[in-house]
Amino acid sequence: MTVRVLALCGGIGGAKLALGLYRVLPPDTLTVAVNTGDDFEHLGLHISPDVDTVLYTLACLNNPETGWGRADETWSFMAALEELGGETWFQLGDGDLALHVERTWRLRDGMGLGTVTEDVRRRLGIAARVLPMSDDPVRTVVETEDGRLPFQHYFVKLRCEPRVTGFVYEGADRARPQPEVMALLADPTLDAVVICPSNPFLSIDPILAMPGLRAAMAACPAPVVAVSPIVGRDSVKGPLGKILRELDLPTSSATVADHYAGLLDGLIVDRRDAGDRAGIAVPTRVAETLMRSLEDREALAKTVLDFAADLRAAKVPPPRLAEAGR
Repeated sequence: MTVRVLALCGGIGGAKLALGLYRVLPPDTLTVAVNTGDDFEHLGLHISPDVDTVLYTLACLNNPETGWGRADETWSFMAALEELGGETWFQLGDGDLALHVERTWRLRDGMGLGTVTEDVRRRLGIAARVLPMSDDPVRTVVETEDGRLPFQHYFVKLRCEPRVTGFVYEGADRARPQPEVMALLADPTLDAVVICPSNPFLSIDPILAMPGLRAAMAACPAPVVAVSPIVGRDSVKGPLGKILRELDLPTSSATVADHYAGLLDGLIVDRRDAGDRAGIAVPTRVAETLMRSLEDREALAKTVLDFAADLRAAKVPPPRLAEAGR
């Protein structure tokens, strides 16, 4: 039986699980909806960091050491730019630049971001669908004790150092989700929705902030399973643990479950955080969620799919749907 899956994800961590799903599923049955709240205009170019990370990862072109950018990259452009006194805080490799330049020209020519991404994924030989969450601009703004900061300034330029007080997703209230994503969420033949282990505030919330998206997920007939990005009471990489502490929230998988309240049918937590299960209201499965190798990615993907299948086989309404029907 063919299994059809919709995955929501951001960059590095989410892309790892997306690759695992891509490898264990029939490739053309996976759709990945990717955060574009990180997108920004830099050096006159439209940069889509999370979309590019997913594309490079699924095409096996990504840099395995950094998790972002292309493998075997060269940096002549950045070196020359530095000599000229240009901005070099956001690194753009020579090969990576080709994608940014081509995307920018096509967008200026009137193409939508989804159309551009669709053509790129075909040219890179990716069978799965890769959909930027919207063709409309959404920009994540980080509210800090030092003021409001565009996401890339907070994340890259300032290395996540300012203390976080909140988040704003500018344009999200006017953004239209990709029609294919909304159609899948309403499709009774969809087998699972997977929220990848991406930062809930920075990678998943911009997607959920668009009109109709959260409601569509809550009403989705397929089980919704999230993988907690918390491992050993902290984030593996990135600022999630720091952000939770600054917002006075516990660095636990229970906090992740609470954050997605009303959307989840199940949560997968790392074996190091098995003790968090007592505080989680939805069914929980314990697994090794730290994805160091390709085998780890595939193993976690199989666990996610098995969990979703078990939730479907329970023959009772998913917890969130049963709750909504009361």
